[in-house]
Amino acid sequence: MHKHPALDSYPSAAPGAGWLRYASPAAFYPLAGRMIPWLALAAGLFAAAGLYVGLAVAPTDSQQGEVYRILFIHVGAAWMSMFLYLVMALYAALGLIFNTRLSFMMMRALAPTGALFTFLTLWTGALWGKPTWGAWWVWDARLTSELILLFLYLGFLALQAAADDDTQRADRGGAILVLAGVINVPIIYFSVRWWSTLHQGASINLTTAPSMARIMVAAMLLMVAAFWCYSAAAALARVRGIIAEREPAALRAGRAQRETP
Repeated sequence: MHKHPALDSYPSAAPGAGWLRYASPAAFYPLAGRMIPWLALAAGLFAAAGLYVGLAVAPTDSQQGEVYRILFIHVGAAWMSMFLYLVMALYAALGLIFNTRLSFMMMRALAPTGALFTFLTLWTGALWGKPTWGAWWVWDARLTSELILLFLYLGFLALQAAADDDTQRADRGGAILVLAGVINVPIIYFSVRWWSTLHQGASINLTTAPSMARIMVAAMLLMVAAFWCYSAAAALARVRGIIAEREPAALRAGRAQRETP
């Protein structure tokens, strides 16, 4: 595997460097380890609360009946599929502009979770669409653009695997692919406004009051919080593995410095 230059002599961040010191993968590694258990616990608590409110407390929808409860998972998964791609694009831009290794690592760590939520969006959408539209799948503008998002995630993961023996080439090639595909995110979001589609419009937005009962909104937001915490915990766990694989010497040097009296 390709190693970054001067890895063995990579200096440890100064204690007074502030939050910028965590741009160093070796310094970020222990911070991520401390955050993961709390994020995982928060994800479990939010998910339990969201599922309870959504499945047991929220009333039956007057038009869709019980099937609408799929949306408590579907909407949060759809939001996360787009949000995680935008975060990947941000890390890709930072990595290309400033050549920060941790940015490329975070970009790679987020991709599997983003792909998971995109698949979950399409799957729950199909479960909701069959009783509502009478079909598992239609070539609706939003569904099609969400499917393209899944292909972008899978294409990024395939590129990383194909160039795994040269991390710099994999990082830069993946970053370019992510930035090229970011145009698909606003297409997904605005597709119901730009084209005539079967997909319903947004139930929650920042400019108007929600079109559903408050208890339903609460359940949906609890699930979004659960998905967000899970995504953060999963990405941090994954990036720790990437750091340990790519920069073992820097980790050993940082550990030895902390243990020196």
